Amino acid sequence: MNQNSSPAARRIVVVGGGPAAHRFTEAMCARGTAGLAITVLTEETHLPYDRVALSRALTETGVDLTLGDRELWNNDAVTLVTGARAVDLDLAAREVITADGGRFGYDELVLATGSNAARLPIPGNEHTHVYRTLEDVWEINRQVAELGERLGRPVNAVTIGGGLLGLEAAAGLQSLGANPVVIDGGPWLMGTQLDEGAGQAMGRLIAEKGLEVHGGVYPAAVLTEEGPDGAARVTGVEMADGRIIEADMVVVSIGVRPRDELARTLNGRAKEEAAAAAGKAPEELGDEDFVPVFRMGARGGIVIDESCATDVENVWAVGEVANFGGLCVGLVAPANTMAEIVADRLHGGTAAFPGFDTATKLKLSGVDVASFGDGFAKTPGALEIVYADPARGVYQKVVTSNDAKTLLGGIFVGDAAPYQSLRPLLGRELPAEPGAYLTAAGGAEAPDTELPDDAILCSCNNVAAGSIRDAVNGCGSCDGQDPIQELGGLKACTRAGTQCGSCVPMLKKLLETELAHNGIAVSKALCEHFALSRAELFEAVRATGLRSAGEVFARFGIPVELEHGDGTVEAVPPLGCDICKPALGSILSSQHAEYPLDGGRGTLQDTNDRALANMQKNGTYSVVPRIPGGEITPEKLAVIAQVAQKYGLYTKITGALRIDMFGARLEQLPEIWKELVEAGFESGQAYGKALRNVKSCVGSTWCRYGVQDSVAMAISMELRYRGLRAPHKFKMGVSGCARECAEARGKDVGVIATADGWNLYVGGNGGANPAHAQLLAKDLDDETLVRYVDRYLMYYIRTADRLQRTARWMEDLDGGIGHVRDVVVEDSLGIAADLEAAMARHIENYEDEWAATLKDPDRLRRFRSFVNAPDQRDDSIANVAERGMIRPATEAEKAAAAAGEGPVLLGATIPVRSSASEGA
Repeated sequence: MNQNSSPAARRIVVVGGGPAAHRFTEAMCARGTAGLAITVLTEETHLPYDRVALSRALTETGVDLTLGDRELWNNDAVTLVTGARAVDLDLAAREVITADGGRFGYDELVLATGSNAARLPIPGNEHTHVYRTLEDVWEINRQVAELGERLGRPVNAVTIGGGLLGLEAAAGLQSLGANPVVIDGGPWLMGTQLDEGAGQAMGRLIAEKGLEVHGGVYPAAVLTEEGPDGAARVTGVEMADGRIIEADMVVVSIGVRPRDELARTLNGRAKEEAAAAAGKAPEELGDEDFVPVFRMGARGGIVIDESCATDVENVWAVGEVANFGGLCVGLVAPANTMAEIVADRLHGGTAAFPGFDTATKLKLSGVDVASFGDGFAKTPGALEIVYADPARGVYQKVVTSNDAKTLLGGIFVGDAAPYQSLRPLLGRELPAEPGAYLTAAGGAEAPDTELPDDAILCSCNNVAAGSIRDAVNGCGSCDGQDPIQELGGLKACTRAGTQCGSCVPMLKKLLETELAHNGIAVSKALCEHFALSRAELFEAVRATGLRSAGEVFARFGIPVELEHGDGTVEAVPPLGCDICKPALGSILSSQHAEYPLDGGRGTLQDTNDRALANMQKNGTYSVVPRIPGGEITPEKLAVIAQVAQKYGLYTKITGALRIDMFGARLEQLPEIWKELVEAGFESGQAYGKALRNVKSCVGSTWCRYGVQDSVAMAISMELRYRGLRAPHKFKMGVSGCARECAEARGKDVGVIATADGWNLYVGGNGGANPAHAQLLAKDLDDETLVRYVDRYLMYYIRTADRLQRTARWMEDLDGGIGHVRDVVVEDSLGIAADLEAAMARHIENYEDEWAATLKDPDRLRRFRSFVNAPDQRDDSIANVAERGMIRPATEAEKAAAAAGEGPVLLGATIPVRSSASEGA
C-alpha cells in the first residue's frame, strides 16, 4: 500500500532497513496497524537481515539471513522501499528526501540508520575490506577464492581488530582456507568485554585454533605493489614498530560509527544560518553561539531521552544511531528494546528505556566467551572471585558486592556454562556462594536457580521469566491457545530464544520445571509413532531381542500389513515417519551389526544409506574408501588413480585424511567398488551415522617430537570401530604429542600422547556448533585407553537422542563430563562389562557393506538408475571441465549449451534443452 493512498492514515516513516527497523515494524504490526501507513526506507536491496549472522554468509553459499517472517512485508499497512537512501530531512514539511529525489511525508519519523564500519586513517586504507554488510562478506569471499587461485597457495588474510567482529571475520577467513592473522592495538583481545586474565586466556585458545595474533602494536600502513594489470595489490601491513606482516588481503574490523549524517546535515545548515545572521563564517561560531537542531553525542549519535525521542518533535531514534547516557551501543538487545519502546509510545504507552544491556555470549572459533554486567569490577567495594587455568585456557570470574551476596557481573572464557544461570540474576542476591558458580574449578554444574518472575531470561527480546511461566501456564496471550508444553511453541509465543539463542538452554529448563510443577510429564517421545525416547526405544529393542523393522513396528502397534476388501492381506513397508524410521534403522544396525539394508531395514534408511554413498547436487554419488589413519601404500594409491581416471571422477583429498571421488552414477557404484574391494579397500562410511575416520599425525615413527606411535593407534581404533552405527556421525583423532597436529580435541573422541601413555578427551565437535573436547582420563596404557573408548561410545549410542552429537549429549547429561567419567572410568552404574561386551559383538560381527553387497545379486538390484530398464544408464547428467577434472554444470551452462553458445557438456549424450525449447 502506498503511504499516501489514504489521507486519513497516520504516516510513520522508518529510515533504515536493519534489525532495529525490522523489530520496530514487527512491534507496530503486533500492536495493530488500523489507521496507520508504515513506510520503511532502506538503501540496501535486501529485506532486513540478521547482521549478527554475517559470518554464515561469508562461509556458506545461498544462506538466507532474512529476519523474521517475510509475510510482515505483505501487510497492507506496510510498504518496504529498497534502494532508497535518505539524504535529507525537510522538518518544516515533514518529509524525508531520498537520493533519487523521492519525498516521503511523515507524521512520525523513526531514525534507525544504524552504523558504518570504521576505517583506519592510514596510507593504503583504500585497499582494505570492511565487515558490515552482505555485499562486504560476499566480496571478501570472492577475493579469497580469486587470490587463492591466482597465487596457487592459501591467502594470507590479515584482520585488523581483535574485538568481536574482528575475531569473527578472522575465523571466517580461516574456514575459507586462508591463513588468518589478527592485528590488535590493545594489550589483549576483546578488551571491551574481557579483563586481562580473560583476554590472555582468549589469546591462548585462539592461537591453538591456528589464528596468529599480533597484539599491543597498531598498524601504520597497508603496503601495495602494482600488478601486471596496473592495479594495486596488497603485499603486507607495516606496523608502528617497523615490522612488516605479509598480507594478500586486509579486513578492517575496529568498530562502528553511528550513521548520524542526516542530523549532522541539519545541524550544519543551522550553523550556517546562525553564522550568516551574525555576519561571521561558520567556523568562527562556537557551539554556544547557535542552537543545533539535534543534540549529538561527543562521539557521535543522536541524543535521545528515555522514550527514545530526539529533541525534534515527532522524530525518534533507535538502535546504533541513538545516543543514550553518552553511549551508542552496537548490540541487538538494546536496539530491540528501543524499537519496542517507540512502538509502545506510538500506540499511547509509557514504556521507558532502562539503559544498555551489554551482556555478550558467543562462540568464537569454537571458544566459549561470555561477559555481563560489571565484569571489570568498577563498582566501589566490588569483590572478584576468579578461577584461572592457563594450561586449559579457562578463565571464570564472578563479581559481587562487598558482602559477596549481590551479583554485579561476570566474565567467562573457555567454559561459559555458568553464564546461563547467572545472567538473569544480575543485580540480585545469589542463592549460593559465588565460588559455587566457578564450575571449571570443581567440575560440578552451577547451582540450580529458581528465577524470579521479573528476572530477564532473554535479553535480546527483553523477555522475563514470568512471561515464560505465563505462557506455559496458559495466560491466553497467544490468541487463546492452550498452555504451551513444547519449546518451539514457547519460542514462537514469547520470542525468547529467537535471536542469538544463548538463552535457549535456560528456556528449556524453565519450561520443563514449570511443566513438572503443574504435574505434567515432559514428553520425550521420539515421534508420533513411538511414545518412547530414542534411548528408551534402544533399550526396548535390546531387551526384547527384536531384529527387524517389521517386528519392532508390529510390537508397537504400527501397521505392517494392509487388509483389502476381498479379504486378502498384503505386506507393506513400515509406515513410520522420517524421524522414527532412520532412528530405528540405526538402533537395529548398532545392536546387531547386520547388513543395513536387509531385514526390512532398507526402507528405514535415508537416501545416502540406501545407496551406500553420498548423493551430490547433480544426482551423482561420491565414493570414499576407508584409509585407516591416513596410511596408504603406493599400490593402493595407484588403484584409486586408475578408478578415478577410468570413470572420469572428480578427485579431492579431504580434511579427514581420505580421498573422495565425485561424479559416479548410481549404476556405476557396484563397478567402482568391485575394483576397490578387490584391491583391499573397504567402505569409508561417509554416508552413514557412524565412525567417519580416525585422523592421525605422523607420530613417533617419523616425527622427532612424537612420544607415541599415533599412526598405529589410529589404525587400530579405526579398524576396531569401523561401521559402528550411532545416533550421529562421530570422528576420532590421535596425536603423537602435545603439539596436537591431528586436532584430536576437536573430535568426538580425541587421544593425545604423553610420555606416560595417552590422554583421552571426549565430546569435541566441529560443524555449525563446535565444541572443545574435555579430558576424561590421563596417562592411560593402550589396553585401558581402548576399554574406556569402548565404554564411552556404547554409552553414547545407548543414551543419546536421535541426531545428537556427543558434545550436545554430554551437555544434556546431569553432571556433564563428571557423570561420564563416573560411568566410564569408575563404573558407577555397574554396566561397564555390558558396554564392553556390546562393543565386542560389533567387532566380531563386522562385515564391510560394499563387500557384502557385491556378493549378493539381490542386493545389487538396488543400484539401477531406472527400475523398469535395469540396463539403461542415466546419461542426462551434465558436467563441464574445470582445472583438469569435471564439475556439475550450472543451469545457466546447460541452457547455453542447449542454445549452442556454451561450454561442451561432458557425460550428457542426450540434448540438454532450455525451458523455452521444452515449451516449444
